[in-house]
Amino acid sequence: MQRRNFLSFGLAGITSQLFGKNAEMQVVGKPIVISTWEHGLAANKAAWEVLSKNGRALDAVEMGVKVPEADPKITSVGYGGFPDRDGRVTLDACIMDENSNCGSVAFLEHIMHPISVARMVMEKTPHVMLVGEGALSFALANGFKKENLLTPEAEKEWKKWLKDAKYEPIINFENNHDTIGMLALDASGNLSGACTTSGMAWKMHGRVGDSPIIGAGLYVDNEIGAACATGVGEAVIRTVGSHMVVELMRQGKSPEKACKAAVERIMQRFKGFEKIQVGFLALNKKGEYGAYCIQKGFNYAVYSEKIKNQLFDGKSTI
Repeated sequence: MQRRNFLSFGLAGITSQLFGKNAEMQVVGKPIVISTWEHGLAANKAAWEVLSKNGRALDAVEMGVKVPEADPKITSVGYGGFPDRDGRVTLDACIMDENSNCGSVAFLEHIMHPISVARMVMEKTPHVMLVGEGALSFALANGFKKENLLTPEAEKEWKKWLKDAKYEPIINFENNHDTIGMLALDASGNLSGACTTSGMAWKMHGRVGDSPIIGAGLYVDNEIGAACATGVGEAVIRTVGSHMVVELMRQGKSPEKACKAAVERIMQRFKGFEKIQVGFLALNKKGEYGAYCIQKGFNYAVYSEKIKNQLFDGKSTI
């Protein structure tokens, strides 16, 4: 009995020391929000309004990505997004919180804020993902308004494309940045993430990329960190990219090195990688962040107490 009590006390002491050390690490660099591309600046500002008032990371990422979703000038997210080859705007989004709860919608039409529908899927249903007509019916039944998301500018560009109708993934032309992915660490030390997009311009009707797929376009593990992806979703899906980044951080890699390793894996496995763009963005529990991409041109925005909403270039392999 004495030996058993000694072992029990010893293990409890070791466990306490380990958790104490983790707790000390978590206070570094919080709160913080990071997001992909230049349109992440306006999104970060909205997210910071939540975080700076000790709000929850989940609320911050939802509020943040709703900004580009409603901006008609952004042609790769939400309202104003370029349509598919049939001239229809279809949206994908997912959200994930610190408790591994997640929600997703894919191939959703007529709803300006798919991220909020995704959150409702997470909180009001036993499911993770709803798609197409089912997702639309669910949104309408829960108070979302049906709207025309095809702006005159996007329709004009689509009709211009129809003249040649040449379907090739586009790497880096202005305002075709594909997604906004956002990751946040709140004052309580909890992580959440969101990802939303109108997808690849002129895609086949019905195509869904990585953005609404948990583990591909977004993954959050509150013990370790979070990651999101941008670029050609087919390459990200094949490698379950965001989950890979988080697992690499679990193995001890920094956010940047984890993103780099995931990019290199895609380059090894994806034929024709030199013709596409894929980038990853990651944030760990200490508030450290990093990014990496295949091609030059990927950038991301950071907002914290020390870094007041600045844009940074992601490192690239090419």
